[in-house]
Parts: sequence; structure tokens; C-alpha cells
Amino acid sequence: MVGIPNDLLASLAGSMKAAEKWVSKNVSAHVTNNNVNIRYVAVGNEPFLQTYNGSFLRTTFPALQNVQSALIKAGLGNLIKVTVPLNADVYESSSGLPSGGDFRADIHDLMLAIVKFLNDAGAPFTVNIYPFISLYIDSNFPVEYAFFDGNANPVNDGGTSYYNMFDANYDTLVYALQKNGFGNLPIIVGEIGWPTDGDRNANVEYARRFNQGFMSHIASGKGTPMRPNAGINAYLFSLIDEDAKSIDPGNFERHWGIFTFDGIPKYSLNLGTTNTGALIPARSVRYLDRKWCVMKPSAKVDDPQVALSVSYACGLADCTSLGYGTSCGNLDARENISYAFNSYFQIQNQLGDACKFPNLSTITRTDPSTPTCRFAIMIEPYYGSAGQTFGFGKKTALGGLIALFFLTIV
Repeated sequence: MVGIPNDLLASLAGSMKAAEKWVSKNVSAHVTNNNVNIRYVAVGNEPFLQTYNGSFLRTTFPALQNVQSALIKAGLGNLIKVTVPLNADVYESSSGLPSGGDFRADIHDLMLAIVKFLNDAGAPFTVNIYPFISLYIDSNFPVEYAFFDGNANPVNDGGTSYYNMFDANYDTLVYALQKNGFGNLPIIVGEIGWPTDGDRNANVEYARRFNQGFMSHIASGKGTPMRPNAGINAYLFSLIDEDAKSIDPGNFERHWGIFTFDGIPKYSLNLGTTNTGALIPARSVRYLDRKWCVMKPSAKVDDPQVALSVSYACGLADCTSLGYGTSCGNLDARENISYAFNSYFQIQNQLGDACKFPNLSTITRTDPSTPTCRFAIMIEPYYGSAGQTFGFGKKTALGGLIALFFLTIV
């Protein structure tokens, strides 16, 4: 699946030529010249999120239509389908149960137009489902209901029992589609996963439990109560951590990866290809020197420059592993300051000036990491192919895993 960011929707909606140019550059060239297996073009990403305040309501559908027309003109209309990855907030339930599912009132007509278009084009409905987010925003959300172990008190919907949130959410969409005459429209889960840091409920144990539970759930072929014995297509989110991602939704946003930023598996996960659950780390990763920027032993924690320096460092680097319930939440004050300094030092590729916080910092060759908190060393910068940086060549381990994160169980 190739994605179009939301900030391109307006130009693609307003110009057929722009859509044709985008398809030529980002789809046709790779399919024709490199034999890349592209199955879908994702037009936007959750463009109808309520937090966007309607910013993309007028451009998403026209962009979808133009991209579809451009694919047809390029001779790819039968091979590659358009879709719009939507957040699960585009539908709701008047009863709080799956059977009450319908599209959100304020976008109901627009959603029906898009759904009809997808149906006519033979394209799927794509939805992102995140039980973790429900747990994050609601302290009263039943934790066990987020997982697939069957330990939660079931939700009864007219005699149908739902033992996990995924099935209930998925079927709420199925009911919404069915209620509006599109009950057989294919569904793709565009994103689903669990973060490993940045929140008290974002940890390796929960992430492994959720992702393995989801894998086993869809591998069973049971489907959901509304679509029993039906395959579920899903993209597991995500492959690696993204240390520059916006944290507006929460500090967990940079920690969805099954692998760390440098290709180290965080936990075992059986993707259905082996019996061991062992994930293969990236090979030949090249790191910068083994050195860290930390607080000087002679520096005082109550130095008035500390707060300003830490704020500056964290504002330009990644300190989301610091805080209550996080992997580095047990550090003392000096270690917290050192973590912030080192995060900035590494993201600046260990430049000497990046470890010159006024009378506070020094460079050490002794790893300050703790059993639960990793003081990372940055990988070498590379300005050519990203694949070469990590050794993601034609046959390298982590690169091969990318294909596995589209999960089709039939």
C-alpha cells in the first residue's frame, strides 16, 4: 500500500494533472520498472478525524476520484485499488453496542458517497483500530477487553457475546455498512498494534500480548460474529520506532515499533511463518562511536541552568521514555538529566557542540544504561539509500519483514 499524505489532498483534488503526475511518479514507475507489488493507494490518512475540525472534508473524496481515474488512465485500474484509511471514529453506535453501528452523523452523507464509490470500484474500506487508544483516554476502560485472551467480561449484544474490543469495533463498522446497503464491502484493517513505551500501559509485555493475540486471532480463521469464518486483512503497526514522530496524541506515538529504531526486535512474535516466534534483527547496522553525553559529576541538580538545558534538549530530541510508568521512569534526577543530554547529543550525530550544556555536561565512554533504560547510540548518518544504511538490501533480514506486516489470513 502506497500512501498519500493529507497535505497533498487539496492539490490532487483540484487537478487531474496533479493526480496523473503523482501516480506516474509514485506508482507506475515502480510497478513498471522495478516490478513492485503495489495493491492499494491510500488517499490520505484518517482525514476525517474530529481533531482536524473538518480540514479535509472537501478534498478527500475528489482526491480519491482523481487518483482512481489516474490509475485507470495508467492502465493500472484493475491491478491497484484506491482506499482511504479512516479512523474508527467515522462510525458510532447509538446504543453503545455493535448492532447500533452507523456512520457519524456529521459526515454521514459524505461517508455514503465514499463507500458507494469504493464499492463500485471494487476497492476496500480501510479502518484503523486501536484498543490501546481506548485504554489511554479512558481510565475506566476494562484492560482485559483490549486483549484476546478471553479473560474479559463479555459484552452482550442481543445474544451475541463480544470478548474483545477488536471484534466489537470491527462489527460496529460491519453493521454501519450493512445498514446502508453495503454489507459485503471488503474491509482492511489499515493499522493495528500496541506501543512499548511512553505510557504506563505502553510496555513490551502488553505489546507482545496484544500483537501475538491478534495474530493468533486472525490466524484461527474464526472471523468476527458478524463475519464468521472470514479472512481478516490487516497491517500490523508498526515495523520500527519513529523517534521524530509528532507526540501530540501522546508520548507513546514514537514507540509502536516491533523493532527499535536500529532494527533490534523488542520481543518474540510468531507471524505465522515459523514456530519459534523469533524475529531476525537487522544486520550490519553501523553506529556512531561508543560515547554518551551525561551530566558532569561535579554539576549540581539544583543549578538554575538545568531546567533550561533539559527543556532545550528534549524539545529537539526524544525524551518520551522518561516519565511515570515508562522504561526510564525509575531513573534518579541525575540520570534523567543525563538521558535528556544524551538524546540530544545522539540526534545531533555526536557533534562536539551538542554536549556543551553550560557547566553541566561531559562526554563519557562508560555506558550509562540501566537494565530497563537504554541510553542509545545513534546510527551512522547516510545520505543515499535508506536501505543501504540498515543493510536492507535485496535479501537482508529486516527488509524482508516489511512484506510480512500485511497479514492476509484466508
